[in-house]
Amino acid sequence: MNERVDRLREGLEEPLLVSTPANICYLTGFSSSNAAMLVEPERIRVFSDFRYSSAGKALERDGVEFVETNRNLYAGLAELLEGRIGFEATTVTYAEYETLAAGGLELAPRRGLVEALRAVKDEGELDAIRAAAAVTNEALERFAQERFTGRSERELAWKLDELFHGLGAKGPAFETIVAGGPNGALPHSRPTEREIQPGETVVVDAGALVDGYCADCTRTFATGPLPDRLKDAYAVCLEGQQTGLQGVRAGTNGIDADASARTVIDRAGFGEQFGHGLGHGVGIEVHEAPRLSRESSDTLAAGNVVTVEPGIYLPGVGGIRIEDLVVVTEDGPEILTRFTKDFVTVD
Repeated sequence: MNERVDRLREGLEEPLLVSTPANICYLTGFSSSNAAMLVEPERIRVFSDFRYSSAGKALERDGVEFVETNRNLYAGLAELLEGRIGFEATTVTYAEYETLAAGGLELAPRRGLVEALRAVKDEGELDAIRAAAAVTNEALERFAQERFTGRSERELAWKLDELFHGLGAKGPAFETIVAGGPNGALPHSRPTEREIQPGETVVVDAGALVDGYCADCTRTFATGPLPDRLKDAYAVCLEGQQTGLQGVRAGTNGIDADASARTVIDRAGFGEQFGHGLGHGVGIEVHEAPRLSRESSDTLAAGNVVTVEPGIYLPGVGGIRIEDLVVVTEDGPEILTRFTKDFVTVD
């Protein structure tokens, strides 16, 4: 039995049905688009269909039983399981809940049990994230040598993805964002056919995927001289980001970490243009626990990996976001994203 499952068992009140794909992968290394896992006091079973049977049977050498079901996974689970079980309330749909309940199961909703374990990374996970960050750093260095003006956001995003592949990553950890001019004022803009123009900001948000773990970094470039308000916004965002980094250490709660950067930006008059949280956890998924925001209920612990990414968004004009990926330690952040935060002007 593996150590991760043993730690999970310590917090269980009843057997837990794990259905979040990232959680199953974290606990067993098994990846599937149609799987569930039942963690019991003395037994671990993974359920999936014929397409994954070979990979599933390989789990048996690690003490995990593989049970082949039909493609209708939850109908199969309703027939195979009995008694009281916990389930991941944020993953199981209402229809799946109805299917399990119709099979006579007593269902207890549980939230965040595996995610709490995933939030604190072990050394192997940290090594993978550091490797993903290193690829991201090198890719950004090369990307900054590209011509921006006259090329579409989509073309530039594709080029950065090519750099990730060429540097040994599996690919991008999430859809690469290249957002020029007014599109940069949209925090989650997607690349379009809009061509980058001279004299605007270009927000680039990207990260490599290496050994199953993500990196996440944002830098904002300029394609020539900028309006004073955008230059001021960059300076304020950078000051807020650097102050936010100082607030990231073990024992700090997510609200206070967020406030450390937000206070700087509020004081400079850009508070209403910083609408999202300061950051989020990164690991197997690019958005996971803990959260750094005004609504956070999390407290940072050594081994968390989080982003620190304040942004200032000026509708119709442009946006600024500066993001580092950091490992939380007792003494402050270990900053993994090393590409310069100086204002870089590109052609």
